[in-house]
Amino acid sequence: MQVELKIDSACVEPKVIIATASVTEEVNWILKRLSEEIPQVISGKKDEKIEVLDEAEIIRVYAQGGRVFAVTDKGEYVLRLRLYEAEERLDSRRFVRISNSEIINLKKVSCFDLSFTGTICVKLSNHTMSYVSRRYVSKIKKMLGI
Repeated sequence: MQVELKIDSACVEPKVIIATASVTEEVNWILKRLSEEIPQVISGKKDEKIEVLDEAEIIRVYAQGGRVFAVTDKGEYVLRLRLYEAEERLDSRRFVRISNSEIINLKKVSCFDLSFTGTICVKLSNHTMSYVSRRYVSKIKKMLGI
């Protein structure tokens, strides 16, 4: 992607123009981010305190028992979002859904173990393991270039 900045003293308000041959996921992501008026933050509750979570520190987000949790190195937080809402707020270039109930941070993956038949074992930086459901295996393989 090429980025160009043009300084024009006659310009009253910033204007963004996207020139593209076709609308791709990347273009849609850029449009979505540019059109958002308020920053998308994720806050979680831990020990009766609400904390704003740094997206880069989130290892995984998962749903269990009707609640949604975010895991960081600092611990586990309860989110007041549905899983799909958390997925919409997270950077799609960094986070990927691996099952109907879990999203992982690709930057926090230690390795992918493909030795399991029909699925992929994901080892995360906090020494936990998770599994890619069969429905998402082809998406993960494509993402990994396999």
